[in-house]
Amino acid sequence: MRLRVRVWLRPRLRLSARVRRTLLAAVVAGAVVVPVSAAAHPSIPAPPPAALAPLTPATLPAAYAANRANAATAARMAAAHGNTGRARTLRGMASAGRRFLTFDARGPGRTAEVFGDLASADRIAVLVPGSDTSLDAYGRLRAGALALHGKLGPRAAVIAWLGYETPDTVSPAALTTGRADDAAPELRAFVRQLRRLRPAAPVSLLCHSYGSVVCARAARGLDVADIAFFGSPGTGAGSVAALGTRARVWAGRGAHDWIADVPHTKADLFGTTVGFGTDPVAPAFGARRFAAGGGGHSDYLAPGSVSLDNLARIALGATSEVTHA
Repeated sequence: MRLRVRVWLRPRLRLSARVRRTLLAAVVAGAVVVPVSAAAHPSIPAPPPAALAPLTPATLPAAYAANRANAATAARMAAAHGNTGRARTLRGMASAGRRFLTFDARGPGRTAEVFGDLASADRIAVLVPGSDTSLDAYGRLRAGALALHGKLGPRAAVIAWLGYETPDTVSPAALTTGRADDAAPELRAFVRQLRRLRPAAPVSLLCHSYGSVVCARAARGLDVADIAFFGSPGTGAGSVAALGTRARVWAGRGAHDWIADVPHTKADLFGTTVGFGTDPVAPAFGARRFAAGGGGHSDYLAPGSVSLDNLARIALGATSEVTHA
């Protein structure tokens, strides 16, 4: 979810329960009735994903090279189509040194980019982004992954997992679990792939905004050490117990994050369940609450932030060093 929602929610405003319910109903009704032009991604020609051998430490270099070549082809196709912005982004992704486990430039795009040496990593952190994340807005996710890897050090790997079509912030999809339900099997398969690749390396899921709904839908029985929700609108689950996971579950929210003013409720509207229920930072949810500082919705991985420090400690398994809200 992006900060443009601040046009109607001030960062520190605390609304009454009645006003929150009214506001949610208005937003949902408007989103259902009024088409959102930003929800339609442009049709840009791109090749199908590269055919890859099963991933092992030995085959990783070939996979990275094949995905860079695929990005270069996609860049040429986008340029020929007249989409200079997408072409520029794809040329950057095709540059030497970029490491993609998966790459698909069709539509809004899907990728899984590696930061660090995955073949020898002792720890793996997977960033799961929220709304409005695509190839055309990938810079924000990449910057966060780079900042996190800088805190974790050379023995860890960070993966920016854009493995699903994220919803637009102001759209019906951002208010229901539909996209997360579609994404959860993909995330589960991706984590299983990582566990086969590096069976001794604990995996952590760091889940921002709508990405926390994705992680929650994928959590049951998943072999991960930690799951951290931050900037979450809710997860669709009423409690940590309802997630069905043995992982440590964390939740944090910045003091200036507008998501605090989104109603943490569920409602049936037009035959659809809208909203995600219990606030993950509420005591009733049962998560370990970590300090997230004074940042806003897009600031959790900002260099020098309290939230980045604590997310790095969670990913490293240094749970005794995490500061609590």
